[in-house]
Amino acid sequence: MSRHDFSAEEFAGRLARVRAAMDGAGLDWLVATHPVSIHWLTGSDAKSYQEFQCLFVGARDHPLTVLTRDGERHEFETDSLADEVVGWGGGFAEDPIAAFERIARRLAILGSRVGLEVPGYYLHPYHYQQLRDLLGADRMTDATNLIADLKLVKSPAELAYVRRAAAIADGAMIQFAEALAVGKTELELAGGVYNALLSAGSGIAASPINLVSGPRSAFSHGAPTDRRLQVGDFGSVEFGSTFRRYTATIGRQFALGTPTSRMRDLCAVVHEASDAMLAVIRDGVPAIAAHEAARAVIAAAGLDQFRVHLSGYGLAPGFPPSWAEPLQMFDGSPFVLRTGMVVTIEPPVFIGKEGLGARIIDNVIVTERGAELLSAYPRDLIVV
Repeated sequence: MSRHDFSAEEFAGRLARVRAAMDGAGLDWLVATHPVSIHWLTGSDAKSYQEFQCLFVGARDHPLTVLTRDGERHEFETDSLADEVVGWGGGFAEDPIAAFERIARRLAILGSRVGLEVPGYYLHPYHYQQLRDLLGADRMTDATNLIADLKLVKSPAELAYVRRAAAIADGAMIQFAEALAVGKTELELAGGVYNALLSAGSGIAASPINLVSGPRSAFSHGAPTDRRLQVGDFGSVEFGSTFRRYTATIGRQFALGTPTSRMRDLCAVVHEASDAMLAVIRDGVPAIAAHEAARAVIAAAGLDQFRVHLSGYGLAPGFPPSWAEPLQMFDGSPFVLRTGMVVTIEPPVFIGKEGLGARIIDNVIVTERGAELLSAYPRDLIVV
């Protein structure tokens, strides 16, 4: 993604909404550290998330200032909407928090009411402690979800990118199914998926492909290996496609040779649980309602103890290692589904003691009357 991927008006509208939310939270400044937040406000696609970075957002008409490692400074200057880009490090060792303090003093941030994003992956605990000491624990507020919540409902332009990503994913799944054969390795099949995705215009997805077969089919997020597929194998594949970093995911089950009745039964249960979620999802429905609908189906089949994770979640532009948003369809979720949200549907059943697992993964756009299913690829078990 870059500043050219959306109109100036859309970017301006995002910034205005963030500032309104800051005002409602009583914040003078927001320090965004999550790459998706920085991406959403500036268009930056930089790999700078590997080190300390942040975007300073003032509640008033302050310029957008980015602090990034020096290796990405030129990319920010060229390809983002940041008004000012300050680099740290580069050709010599430098403490990024010392660079942060220089900017904070120049912008008169110290002593203000500051919201700080504290994401799970992108802010080192040492840096967090230093920032809290510098900004003042009594003046600093956790603002991790301020931007994340605002971007749950996607604009028409964003939804167009998601639909494009979903179409690319469908094409890659078609090629995967055509390539399935006894004797091929999981890695060989995964390579074909990546070739199909990138050749069709997908970017690199934030999370790597999951592909398991045979005795590994109960691994819910197993990476592909050099294991060769055999007659009688059961397995699953899941991968993400992106367009302008907007992600669509898809997951399907497969069998080589005639599947056992147990394999078919597990696929039927997760298929029915997915249908139950589809029937519930629409504008104004609590996110937990879709989860409970899927759980009821799985529990009725006597498999409730084998639900190893949530039933679905919000889908965002992704940076490694995740494409997920805070919205979860799981116990205790406070979220309400709204028109324009993009969520996954993936109720799981993984039975370690049997060496079997099943999960069908699709994405939908929430609408006023229901759910727009993005994938056109059949959800039936792929049998070769």
